[in-house]
Amino acid sequence: MKSEELLDIVLKAISERHGEDTEAYDMRGISILSDFFVATSASSSRQLHAIANSVIEECHKHDYYDYHVEGNHDSEWLLVDLGDVVVNIFTEDARAFYNLEKLWADGKRVEIEED
Repeated sequence: MKSEELLDIVLKAISERHGEDTEAYDMRGISILSDFFVATSASSSRQLHAIANSVIEECHKHDYYDYHVEGNHDSEWLLVDLGDVVVNIFTEDARAFYNLEKLWADGKRVEIEED
């Protein structure tokens, strides 16, 4: 599966669970870690986990099973590593504290279409 297709699957899953302030950055040619980095916010711990589960379920629907999740039930930040796409799901406070987007400033911000 191409990284752009995987990104589309991820963005759809985030949108379905009402992730907030979702941003994606194209890091191809800049980072060897991943083609795309995604960040989204959740208004509660419950929503945080619902978004992560939605991303994984949507990937399974497309026969994509290569992922790793970092974080646990008490986390305010979950990372879903899909290889070519890395998804960071934060509570609003954790996102403001870590401000990962500044690390991706060299990447090209991907235009996300709202449903």
